[in-house]
Amino acid sequence: FSLQFNNKRRVNKPYYPRKALLCYQLTPQNGSTPTRGHLINKKEDHAEIRFINEIKSMGLDETQCYQVTCYLTWSPCPSCAGELVDFIKAHRHLNLRIFASRLYYHWHPNYQEGLLLLCGSQVPVEVMGLPEFTDCWENFVDHKEPPSFNPSEKLKELDKNSQAIKRRLERIKSRSVDVLENGLRSLQLGPVT
Repeated sequence: FSLQFNNKRRVNKPYYPRKALLCYQLTPQNGSTPTRGHLINKKEDHAEIRFINEIKSMGLDETQCYQVTCYLTWSPCPSCAGELVDFIKAHRHLNLRIFASRLYYHWHPNYQEGLLLLCGSQVPVEVMGLPEFTDCWENFVDHKEPPSFNPSEKLKELDKNSQAIKRRLERIKSRSVDVLENGLRSLQLGPVT
């Protein structure tokens, strides 16, 4: 948890590979016990694709609505964003929310478009804050061994680091509003003669 959900801009030595990890909680609206799981990237599939396949394999009752919350160490790549959108459109009984610890290649336009595609398809993408880090810590971490850090301090540090990442995501989202508004203005004005 401390290493993979670490959202510092630069990692201190010794360096370690930050993996793409996805923790999910599927909660039926009928009040049944939530189902939790976690997946990691494999060479052949990203964690998001493995998540889609796992949810499909559950054989969920399509007459029942489900809230699905995903905590990711990295935001989805454009390809995974498209797959998630297609999956949610085909499974209207699922309400998916995504929280990411860090934004993956956020400076690349096609990665930004992937984030905007998700948000525009009723799949909110947000940056993890204290409530999400706390929920992830409490529900997905094996607490058999005592941690080598103070969890309360670590959660506060992650929340503090997330403020700049949240601003970055809001700037990306605001660009889509600008593009939409400019597109609507040009439609209202009509062609220039």
